[in-house]
Amino acid sequence: MKKTITYTTQGTCSQAIIVTVEDQQIVEVSFLGGCHGNTQGVAALVRGMAIEEAIKRLEGIDCRGRGTSCPDQLAKALRQCLEA
Repeated sequence: MKKTITYTTQGTCSQAIIVTVEDQQIVEVSFLGGCHGNTQGVAALVRGMAIEEAIKRLEGIDCRGRGTSCPDQLAKALRQCLEA
């Protein structure tokens, strides 16, 4: 079943992440705000990837000592997809 969530980010330049998943795979990711080129690149790289694999690769990435980053926030959004 296809599911789309909007995750409100914390501690990053992006304000939200819209994630669509289906059958434990990432279908689409869109960042609202943030560094456009970087967020577009991350979204393209995870498209088609298994949710668990993306979480494993992205979780814990830090941006300038903030304790989080857009990729880390995407991992949190993906965890929320698994729980919903």
